[in-house]
Amino acid sequence: MNEIQRRRTFAIISHPDAGKTTLTEKFLLFGGQIQVAGAVKNNKIRKTATSDWMDIEKQRGISVSTSVMEFDYEGYKVNILDTPGHQDFAEDTYRTLTAVDSAIIVVDSAKGVEAQTRKLMEVCRMRNTPVIIFVNKMDREGRDPFDLLDELEEELHIHVRPLSWPINQGQKFKGVYNIYENKLNLFTPNKQRVTEKVEVDVHSAELEKHVGEDDAQRLRDDLELVNGVYPEFDVESYRKAEVAPVFFGSALNNFGVQELLDCFVEIAPSPKPTQAEERMVNPEEPKFTGFIFKITANIDPNHRSCIAFCKVCSGKFVRNQPYLHVRLGKTVRFSSPTQFMAQRKSTIDEAYPGDIVGLPDNGIFKIGDTLTEGENLHFRGLPSFSPELFKYIENDDPMKSKQFQKGITQLMDEGVAQLFINQFNNRRIIGTVGQLQFEVIQYRLEHEYNAKCRWEPVHLYKACWIEADNDQELENFKKRKYQYMAKDTEGRDVFLADSSYVLSMAQQDFKHIKFHFTSEF
Repeated sequence: MNEIQRRRTFAIISHPDAGKTTLTEKFLLFGGQIQVAGAVKNNKIRKTATSDWMDIEKQRGISVSTSVMEFDYEGYKVNILDTPGHQDFAEDTYRTLTAVDSAIIVVDSAKGVEAQTRKLMEVCRMRNTPVIIFVNKMDREGRDPFDLLDELEEELHIHVRPLSWPINQGQKFKGVYNIYENKLNLFTPNKQRVTEKVEVDVHSAELEKHVGEDDAQRLRDDLELVNGVYPEFDVESYRKAEVAPVFFGSALNNFGVQELLDCFVEIAPSPKPTQAEERMVNPEEPKFTGFIFKITANIDPNHRSCIAFCKVCSGKFVRNQPYLHVRLGKTVRFSSPTQFMAQRKSTIDEAYPGDIVGLPDNGIFKIGDTLTEGENLHFRGLPSFSPELFKYIENDDPMKSKQFQKGITQLMDEGVAQLFINQFNNRRIIGTVGQLQFEVIQYRLEHEYNAKCRWEPVHLYKACWIEADNDQELENFKKRKYQYMAKDTEGRDVFLADSSYVLSMAQQDFKHIKFHFTSEF
């Protein structure tokens, strides 16, 4: 098995509070990266989750930014990206999905499929990303497993095939039968250690000893029904994203997670070819190519450093090698590329397709940049959204204007939100997708950059990027609408419409001007 075949890169996605971060934590436990698993919300467990390392994440018990982790497991190298579930950070999650080969969707057994899950599934379907579904929280009272499976099929528009089956649930939850390997797992609630398995033949009397008569009979009937209703599991149809295997368990109690991991490393696809504008890039090519899909500021608060995350698409990344930065046309070298374990990082000498490498960024990278060994390639397809909420941002402490400036620049490069400068009064306007992002910006400015800000309301409906073939026409437009004109961080013209009526009138009056609602056009 060569280096490319042993790579598995995947994202964990779901609606808020279904249990992504807890599941990631348990994967790391099995991968031997941590000895005791932390939890997101718990009063008995003092350790917080590894992937939630920002202060604000520890306080609120939610993930705010995607974290990258990697470990070795049974000869495979696994790269996990734990994504935020909150809708306000959906942009971060969508970008992450461009950098993975498969995904695991977590569903809460009591709530079933929720709004954010549907959206994320659509993104996976656009890119034909194979998914595995993990039904979490089986140790709580939830819905009937068959009803859940029907709902998954209906809502996510994909065929399902259970590969494990729960024995009862809630208070009476006794364990999970692993259909894929034909083993029985008995449930002993333990949040921080691993449980053992028993090999049992379903049709023998041994099953009664372990789970009691009623449950044994029910399990046999259920399995008969499962095998009768659902077709045999076929790996190829899963890789084509036509069928989704389903596992049951409880991530908090460490249950059903190992089955998921064992089966996942076996069947999940190794790195796939990536589509660039010019051609298709195969992972087996000898020359290195990669793209930046995420930038994080302040991983180490003492150094104010930014890190750009690069996904390796082909060839081999080697430390200190000169690579071409396509957008700038410059040659760059990296003396300390890193691999991550959320916040802990270690320097590496080489990386292969499928790996995620952290590159120190001193302001040269933007999201979507390509690195190659000299070829002019452009990887596209990173979505960007038109902001829906707008506020003026003001510096609250005039003594700290330098820190304030730096903080805003770095946080905007990260792609947390978008900054517009109003040409009429030179005030800064921040546009975001969700309310929570304002709070995160304020908190991070104060705690990471030592700068205070205050928000002032501004009434805006939409931000549109404008362009025209005729310069004269563009000038006329800018003169007529000078109060509503702004520039973004790249210096492009943006029209800030304060109502849908104003926008449609502008579109009617100026037929030759193109209005774009995303910054990627």
